[in-house]
Amino acid sequence: MRYNNEDERSVIFMEDKIRIIMYSSADKVDGQGVGSAYEEQVNLIKEGASDIFEVGINNWIKTPDIQHFHTVDPTFYVKMQNHKAANIAYCHFLPDTLEGSLKIPAPLLNVFRSYLIQFYKSADRLVVVNPSFIDALVEYGIDREKIYYIPNYVSKEKFYRKSDDECAAIRKKYDVTKDAFVVLGAGQVQTRKGVLDFVNVAKEMPDVQFVWAGGFSFGRITDGYEELKKLQENPPENCKFLGIVPREEMVDLYNMADVLFVPSYNELFPMTILEAVNLHVPLVLRDLDLYKDILFDRYMHANNNDGFKNCLLKLKNDSDVYAKYQNESRLLSEFYSKEHVLNMWREFYLSAYKDKQEELLNKKK
Repeated sequence: MRYNNEDERSVIFMEDKIRIIMYSSADKVDGQGVGSAYEEQVNLIKEGASDIFEVGINNWIKTPDIQHFHTVDPTFYVKMQNHKAANIAYCHFLPDTLEGSLKIPAPLLNVFRSYLIQFYKSADRLVVVNPSFIDALVEYGIDREKIYYIPNYVSKEKFYRKSDDECAAIRKKYDVTKDAFVVLGAGQVQTRKGVLDFVNVAKEMPDVQFVWAGGFSFGRITDGYEELKKLQENPPENCKFLGIVPREEMVDLYNMADVLFVPSYNELFPMTILEAVNLHVPLVLRDLDLYKDILFDRYMHANNNDGFKNCLLKLKNDSDVYAKYQNESRLLSEFYSKEHVLNMWREFYLSAYKDKQEELLNKKK
């Protein structure tokens, strides 16, 4: 990044802080990862960089130095036409990742794809949470130089290991036996998330308790809604669907879980993974290329249900294997620490501000 420590020092001693206005509608839909990522990122900057930045939320009145768009609302696209501010857009998904998530008529989907690409192109900088998406964005005609990778972050103060007595009470609350081996899945109930595979693996392992936290955040337009709705209402005896769980209650589910099982077919950087590793819960994931650059093979993986079953059986029956992947999750949690991600954001925002000020100054000459 075009930034050095002298840039930060010069900003710290400025009379006014740099004003960042965050724009988002992610908190209007419960049970989706974009909302969790938005909440964590805003709190991280507010709490960890208040010496440099003043942060506002959806404020259309104050004059921003930096505008950070967390969602792609058309009103935000209009706001992005203010070229006096540094315009930052989060890339939480690509046009291709909509398939398997929502049922959108082909003509409307094509319109939205075009709009999404134009939204990303209009930003001064794009932030991706997974480096594997950089090449895909370049293929859509977006300048590689304007794409930056900054991973998601989850607070260790919110997601932490509770006492044995508290964990026992949580299991009692959800009617899960004290000694059950619990496999947790989390996310929206949709085809892309691999919910069908989750249930089919549960059928193959009747002595294991499977629990899915999440529901139909987008209702009937969810891809596979009718089939998944029937499945949710009539699951196997050893599989519970809890529906949409408030995020502040998810820490209890991770404390109840022995494993996080994420059989998704397409992801960016699931917040559930970061939440679970804070408690050192082992991970079983689909073998997706996009995980390789962000999880460093610190997880068990497979490509089909037989493979998932074998991974889960090893964790259940071999204490050494279980301890190994507990430690792998611990290492992931340490890598995605508050200090590491916060420093990336401080450098990024300062660099974006500096570049915009230089651009405005050159236009005046």
